[in-house]
Parts: sequence; C-alpha cells; structure tokens
Amino acid sequence: MTFLRRVVVLSLSRKFGRYPAARWANCIFGTIQGSIALLVLFSLVHPSRAFAANPDQDTALTGSRQRIEKLDYRMTGRVTRVEGNGKRTNYKFVGKAHWFPDGLRLVCEISGPGSEKTSLLLHMSVTGHVTIEAVLPGEKTASVLPFERWNDPLVGTDFSYEDMVENQFFWKNQEALPAEKYGARDCFVLKSKSGSQDRTYYDSVTSWIDRGILYPVHVVKTLRGTGQQKEFIYYGLRQIGGVWSATQVEAKLQGKPGSSILVIEGGSGKANLGRKDFDLSQFSAQGKKVK
Repeated sequence: MTFLRRVVVLSLSRKFGRYPAARWANCIFGTIQGSIALLVLFSLVHPSRAFAANPDQDTALTGSRQRIEKLDYRMTGRVTRVEGNGKRTNYKFVGKAHWFPDGLRLVCEISGPGSEKTSLLLHMSVTGHVTIEAVLPGEKTASVLPFERWNDPLVGTDFSYEDMVENQFFWKNQEALPAEKYGARDCFVLKSKSGSQDRTYYDSVTSWIDRGILYPVHVVKTLRGTGQQKEFIYYGLRQIGGVWSATQVEAKLQGKPGSSILVIEGGSGKANLGRKDFDLSQFSAQGKKVK
C-alpha cells in the first residue's frame, strides 16, 4: 500500500488589521483546529496509516514489495543443518518462483541423504494471504498443508514451511524504527506486525534493509504466544542482471544449539516462468517413476 506524505505550508502575504496579535492567535488556533479535525477524520478512514506514514517506512516497504513483485527465478543449492557439536546434514534444494497478477508462486523440492523428498507449492496473494500445498515423504499426491504444521521444522532444519516466503511485507501494520547500522551497512529498520486476519505463526518480523539496495541483511521473527525469536542473516549479497540476491541465508532459533544454512549454488534471476512450471503433480509423477 502507498503511505501518504503531507506537507503543510502556512504563507502570510498581508498584514493583519487593528489587533494583529489577537488575529494571529485566532488564525493559528483555527489552523490547528482544522488540522486536528482533518487528522481525526483521516484516522477514522485509515486508522493504521494516520500516524505511521514516514519517508523511511515508505521507501523500505515499497522497495521490498517491488522486489518481491519482480521475482522470476530458478535456483539450485543445498540446505545444511549444523548441530551444536558441529555435525552437518546436507539436503539438496531446488526452487523456482514467479510473481503473477494474482500474487507469488514458489515451488521447491528438498531431498535428504536418502531417497525421500519433500515438495512444496506456496502461493502468496497480493494481500499477503498464504496457502501451502505439499507432497511429503511417503505421499503420492499433493495436499493442502494444514496451518497447524506451518511452523514445523522443514526436513528437520531451522527453517519452517512458512519461512519460504516473505509475506510480512504485505501485512497491513508496518512501523518504521530508527535507522541503524548492521555491520558496515546503513539500514532502514522495518517492523511488520501481524493482525488477526493474517495466517502466520509470527507476531512480528523486524527487518534490517540495506538503504542502498533495499535488500534485507538481517531479519528477526518473533513467535506468537511464546515470544521466542528466530534470526535470519543474509550473506554474499550480489546483483546479477539488475536483480539483488543473497548467496547464503542462515537461520538460528533462540535457545536451540546450532543453525541451518541455505546456500545458493546456481540458477537464473530471469527464468521466464509460466503457470505450467508450478504444477506439483509433476513431482508426484516423478515420485511414482522412482518407486
């Protein structure tokens, strides 16, 4: 959504009459009354925007949404779960995503050390509403993943099913926090708060967004109810064909030893994908052939 910016300029081009001080006071008082009335009226129509709008928030939020709305990629890589004792478990990761007129579609397939595979289709609407379909190990066809499972560890890693999309930027409640440095980077800090209408396990998501490239470098997600936090750190930011991306994303869950790392090894930022590329039945068919 677009946040409004308003500038009020008071211009005095002529002298007041017999009682300049009194008329000046009346003018100021009348202006304040009018401004308050307009602000109250605006807040009744747009309660979440009246006090929240500011240039930093507008820039960070608009830039983040535009980045997602231009997604059209294929990628290959791996997800590694690193235990507290240093033990590593690697999973092959293949994914693709494209923004269509009705929102984002993302398909990914994760295969573990054995032959078992997990295939996902996530759809995020233009308002941030998410649905997830999955072909889980042992299943032959795709089915809707119940909301109760969205926060489950994805193949035993620190990433959850819901973490595969950045739906927080499409929530209604957005708040710009004071700008900060994260490492050597100057960042906008945007706090996205979920509402009762948002299907999510997160109460809020705070994003540190590089001011120069409008790409997140650090994200902290806070779970509803428990207040437990999950941290995401983005490494190796690069621009290919005008598209910014990270080569690695690390996820750490508060109070849990170790972390999980998604490593991008190859792919294309302009894959020219169509709807036929997001049919989970192709994974079901591949699974049947393997068996």
